[in-house]
Amino acid sequence: MTSNPIFLSVLKHSFKSVESLPCRSRRIPRPGPWYNRPACYQLQKHQRAFSGSACKRLADVNTTFDPRQQEREADQVDVCIVGGGPAGLSAGIRLKQLANEAGNEDFRVLLLEKAGEIGAHVLSGAVIEPSAIKELLPDWLSEDNPNRFTSVTAATGDKMRFLTKNSSIPMPAPRQMNNHGNYIISLSQFTRWLGERAEEIGVEVYPGFAASEVLYKPDGSVQGVATNDVGLSRDGSSKDTFQRGMEFHARITLFAEGCHGSLTKQIIKKYDLRRESQPQTYGLGVKEVWEVLPEKFQRGQVVHSMGYPLSADTYGGGWMYHFGENLVSLGLVVGLDYPNPWLSPYGEFQKMKHHPLYRSVIEGGKCIAYGARALNEGGFQSIPKVAFPGGALIGDTAGFLNVPKIKGIHTSMRSGMLAAEATYSALKDVDEGTIFLYDYEDKLRSSSIWKELKEVRNMRPAFHSPLKLYGGILYSGLEAYLFRGKMPWTLKHPTTDYAATKLADESKKIEYPKPDGKISFDILTSVSRTGTNHEEDQPVHLQVESLDKHAEMEWPRYQGIENRFCPAGVYEYVEDQGKPLGLRFQINAQNCIHCKTCDIKVPDQDINWVPPQGGEGPKYSIT
Repeated sequence: MTSNPIFLSVLKHSFKSVESLPCRSRRIPRPGPWYNRPACYQLQKHQRAFSGSACKRLADVNTTFDPRQQEREADQVDVCIVGGGPAGLSAGIRLKQLANEAGNEDFRVLLLEKAGEIGAHVLSGAVIEPSAIKELLPDWLSEDNPNRFTSVTAATGDKMRFLTKNSSIPMPAPRQMNNHGNYIISLSQFTRWLGERAEEIGVEVYPGFAASEVLYKPDGSVQGVATNDVGLSRDGSSKDTFQRGMEFHARITLFAEGCHGSLTKQIIKKYDLRRESQPQTYGLGVKEVWEVLPEKFQRGQVVHSMGYPLSADTYGGGWMYHFGENLVSLGLVVGLDYPNPWLSPYGEFQKMKHHPLYRSVIEGGKCIAYGARALNEGGFQSIPKVAFPGGALIGDTAGFLNVPKIKGIHTSMRSGMLAAEATYSALKDVDEGTIFLYDYEDKLRSSSIWKELKEVRNMRPAFHSPLKLYGGILYSGLEAYLFRGKMPWTLKHPTTDYAATKLADESKKIEYPKPDGKISFDILTSVSRTGTNHEEDQPVHLQVESLDKHAEMEWPRYQGIENRFCPAGVYEYVEDQGKPLGLRFQINAQNCIHCKTCDIKVPDQDINWVPPQGGEGPKYSIT
């Protein structure tokens, strides 16, 4: 058993005979809902409820013992869900609803989340279209429900503005952006609430467990996942605190990792899931939450902008949502297919806040939160095959964001619900063997997700026309009000985001103004507002085969693009006369806020983002 005294006492209290069970067949008892567990249980880095010492065989006295070669503990469940965002939690809740309705209360649904708490790695604008949550939990806002979601603000008005440097011009918004009946929320708060509902219905929710490896059966189908080892030093050797990861075997594994998931990348490649779709394209959303002066607060007001500060060849736009009590969510999304390597999404966002449209609201207020996250923008033509032997992709990891609508929570949740229904039906009818969720693919194509994404499929790629921003706006207007997705053609995304990047000497250099500390802030001040934390003495989770080789490839052509595309100051080039370039490429992994931009945008694609130890990263609470 584990030597951790906290877990040992929990396990002994919960299941006194656990030590007597065979080493590979222990079913570890659950210590109660994650949100009611003591903080020491939830967050301490090396305290893992599932871990236990593997059976040791007698060894020669001279044998060198490497704890990393220990056999991992394994747990068998019916369904394993990787990721505790809206899609994963919705899938878990729907699975348990179906199982409980059928009297199958022993049906095990286990959810792994890399964040220390559910919701701590979740970030969005966010305005939610409530169609999916109303179907999943109809009483989510009911006054008769003591566990209703209370942190919600009804959208009361819409504004769309085209910005020049100093002016704001009203413009008609696509009908898809009408927010009547929608709600402004903090997605982090909403996800935490959804996690509590999942626990109540019987989903086994385990935050702080980072799935780092896909497990396969001999026939090549997915068997489950394994969590990463903890207690490794920076050079990969084991420390005194080392604990082996754990395997979770499941009849079906649902991947709900969010945009550009690390395991999803492997799954897509192994099963060639993009063989009939276009490459995914992405955006980076950079966000702050402000507490504003009461006289400037307009509860429920939803504002979107296009134009300034972005150039005509860069897709993107800003938002400002008034919610809660004198709170304003504001941010900027920048399409990661931007061509100019001198552009900094973070710098553009800081510049945008000084525009009168935004400055007039936040001036005199206080910035209380910051965060950033990549999002899928490929739309309908970039959706991969979502089912494969032994599992499926759900939510934003598959790419169901409706870009013109600027919404994806409802589609992510609905995809999780559809996958749950297909999964339960398949498991009910098949006792053993590999399962392929054909029904999920069919349900998806006949769902509202497919219909609404197909209707707007040509709007985002229209911004690659020779008229750039202006051609995109014109064509989007025709699609929204006239074509309505019924035209026979489907526009293509011209290239991947990293391949769209031009050389530095072919691009206009961009100089960003110094932050004033009141409206705009330096990047490290912003990072401090994320609460991000990583133990420094662990393997770097931003994997680069050779830092020197990376610098030799990237610096001469792109002049430090990594420092500019990262919204957390993770990458920098430091003067070092001992290096051929006189510069050393440095990774400050402890600053990482898990946005995944580096993995997407680096031109030579030699940065691989993998999860660090479970429980690390940002600690979002109101984003």
